[in-house]
Amino acid sequence: MNLFESRFHRQTLRLIAAALITSATFLTNKPLSAQDDIQPMQYPKTKTVDQVDEYFGLKVADPYRWLEDDVRESDDVRNWVNDQNKITFSYIENLPFREEIESRLTELWNFEKYGIPSKQGGRYYFSKNDGLQNQSVVYQMDTLDSEPKIFMDPNQWSKDGTVALGGLAFSDDGKYVAYGVQDSGSDWRTWKLMDITTGKTLDDEIRWIKFGSVAWGADSKGFYYSRYDTPQEGDAFQGLNKNQKVYYHAVGTPQSKDILIHADAKHPEWGFQVDVSEDGDYLILTVWKGTDDRYRVMYQKLNEPQGNMIDLIDNFEHDYTYIGNDGTRFYFQSDFKAPKKCILAIDLESPEQTNWEVIVPESTEAISSAGMVGDFIVVNYLKDAKSEVKLFDQKGQLVREVKFPGIGTASGFGGKRSSKNTFYSFASFNRPPSIYEYDLKTGDSKLFRESEVGFNPNDFVVKQIFFNSKDGTRVPMFLAYKKGLQLDGTNPTLLYGYGGFNISLTPGFSISRLQWMEMGGVFAMPNLRGGGEYGKTWHKAGTKTQKQNVFDDFIAAAEWLIENKYTSPGHLAIQGGSNGGLLVGACMTQRPDLFGACLPAVGVMDMLRFQKFTAGRFWVDDYGSSEASEPEFQALLNYSPYHNIQDGTEYPPTMVSTADTDDRVVPGHSFKFAARMQEAQKGSNPILIRIETKAGHGAGKPTSKQIEEKADQWAFLVKHLEMQPDLPPKK
Repeated sequence: MNLFESRFHRQTLRLIAAALITSATFLTNKPLSAQDDIQPMQYPKTKTVDQVDEYFGLKVADPYRWLEDDVRESDDVRNWVNDQNKITFSYIENLPFREEIESRLTELWNFEKYGIPSKQGGRYYFSKNDGLQNQSVVYQMDTLDSEPKIFMDPNQWSKDGTVALGGLAFSDDGKYVAYGVQDSGSDWRTWKLMDITTGKTLDDEIRWIKFGSVAWGADSKGFYYSRYDTPQEGDAFQGLNKNQKVYYHAVGTPQSKDILIHADAKHPEWGFQVDVSEDGDYLILTVWKGTDDRYRVMYQKLNEPQGNMIDLIDNFEHDYTYIGNDGTRFYFQSDFKAPKKCILAIDLESPEQTNWEVIVPESTEAISSAGMVGDFIVVNYLKDAKSEVKLFDQKGQLVREVKFPGIGTASGFGGKRSSKNTFYSFASFNRPPSIYEYDLKTGDSKLFRESEVGFNPNDFVVKQIFFNSKDGTRVPMFLAYKKGLQLDGTNPTLLYGYGGFNISLTPGFSISRLQWMEMGGVFAMPNLRGGGEYGKTWHKAGTKTQKQNVFDDFIAAAEWLIENKYTSPGHLAIQGGSNGGLLVGACMTQRPDLFGACLPAVGVMDMLRFQKFTAGRFWVDDYGSSEASEPEFQALLNYSPYHNIQDGTEYPPTMVSTADTDDRVVPGHSFKFAARMQEAQKGSNPILIRIETKAGHGAGKPTSKQIEEKADQWAFLVKHLEMQPDLPPKK
């Protein structure tokens, strides 16, 4: 999915003043060794409360419950945040190499970054960041050979770059664009309208859109969208999201006049993705209730204004992701009788299951995405987590495979049925994204834009290995590092993982990871169960009462790296965000002996109460619930990071990251985890929490904040992994 498409995107429903560390060692460029005489950290006193909950007859204490309160509303929580940040930033500011790391990272970050173009209303649009701009700018071109001109610059929306573009939807006639505005990283979007010809922003403003989409009607007079009701006072950033409804907005009218198209008071947990078929004849509602790819599908004939919504799929048993239509013939990406997914056609005039037709059958590789462009069905497969893209005709016959230059990830291939060309991006760990124009008729790829970064890709190795997990399951892992690596067990290594919500980790480019490798570090990324790399079976093997498989996979990856002399426990760090933050929290509490440093970010750390806040209820699909059944409760309690911290344990040096405005995984998770870790920690290894302001869960975070955060993390690892980083001298 790119910035210009409104396809359903999985939400993983899917992060200043006294310095308490004064050792002169922090003022040198020599990393501290394990033998340096460091006194235990002195943390702010965190109060506890006498809170005990009972689950299936078992009483569970929650002494830091008060840290769940919204920092915007609670003086106590706000003061705690300020006290913690004083400790953390005082510590960070005195880390060896911190200044040099930020300087080099800024230098590397300063390159042109391009988004995938899209043709809309006869013009081409793409995003570009000149290098260090806080937000990317959208450009417009009349033809692919014309000079790009600035179309929309979100950097003008705020002084600090914390207001971001949260989506674009163009009317078919190219006259209007609806665009989402995201403030301080919140999941909430406010949508506005621009007249493209004049460049004027209209008075139209649509509020309280979250996990929703915008789809224009064929006449370009208005659009359909899904939204939640206006939250009660104090609930906007903590309360559960329920009762999403579908509306129609006519251009030039206030939101209060929008027409309610569909609501379902009997099922407040249901949400609605809206699409309008390319021929303009149908409104399609993809109905969801969690993070699993299990959808109901409804449609309405738009040439019948008083027509009812008609159920096409009336259960939540399988994935039915709408990808296009030919009249009454609807095409879906589906896992119906196909765990690795297939392309399915259903005719509205004979919708009975016995009449369904498999167009592209299930393959040995899992389908990650699909679409209809020109006369083709474009299918993106994952072969051991690497991209394979194939084009089929509408009868399901293979036309050709797109060739890529090595191990990497391809994305894009959007467009319309009338398109003669499409665009895609290809990238890998050592290859910055290159954007290609793809001729659908000939299969020729032509370079459109490429990023030039100040490094030589040939200086780095990218490889894939396989290891066996605790139960014998074969798991793939990508490795990337500088050529000439010596397998002597001393290499600083960063192990990154996710393992959840059917999300696949594929080889991609990250400038901060490049710097890690440039400094001499190894980057390792295993494809854990719980992800989507091998289809539904792989995903389900890492969910609910089987979630421990994910942690076992990650621990086995660490053990493989150690056994094969890439690193050793004292030189091995683990990192993950969101569900990956849970991964780090669970693994460091289960195996504190295995890691030299830990970086859990915006993690789900209290597995007994996550479902009580904002989007948390959606995650029950993957996690189960402490309230659903005793087996699910016990499984959650067995690995919940917050509940498995043991007093008197020496945990690795840890820097927790979150943000005070995160309304996806509310920051109380990280607050409670850090407070409990500080209370339990034995020895001198620091337990820090870095609490960002106006940054949310991560999306839309300005470049300046991203650079600062990564420099802080790398400096933390350099010290605690006893790393002598390869860095250019100070300028």
